[in-house]
Amino acid sequence: QVQLVESGGGLVQAGDSLRLSCAASGLTFSAYTMAWFRQAPGKEREFAAAVSRFDGTTSYATSVKGRFTMSRDNTKNTVYLQMNSLKPEDTAVYFCAAKFLGTIYDKQYNDWGQGTQVTVSS
Repeated sequence: QVQLVESGGGLVQAGDSLRLSCAASGLTFSAYTMAWFRQAPGKEREFAAAVSRFDGTTSYATSVKGRFTMSRDNTKNTVYLQMNSLKPEDTAVYFCAAKFLGTIYDKQYNDWGQGTQVTVSS
């Protein structure tokens, strides 16, 4: 049914930028709140960013606020995460998530992608 496929991860140096993409299928995309989560080695998954269904309003974790920008293109069924000023602490597997309706303040998501690895060297 719902399928989310992340891409764009890779190895970069501290201070560099990277843009992740998440292509969604099997859903009425505009009816879903979308989010990015990340899981660093040895740590639990944590919320990073979310974007609303219609007007593109966003919410960010304090750890990424001011450096990351999330957006969505409802004509392409795709969400993005523009990551600037990357730090080694940003190293993690980044997961795309979707929730039917909902708001950007909800942290429980039902559908998940497989993740894409982001590694930031010092």
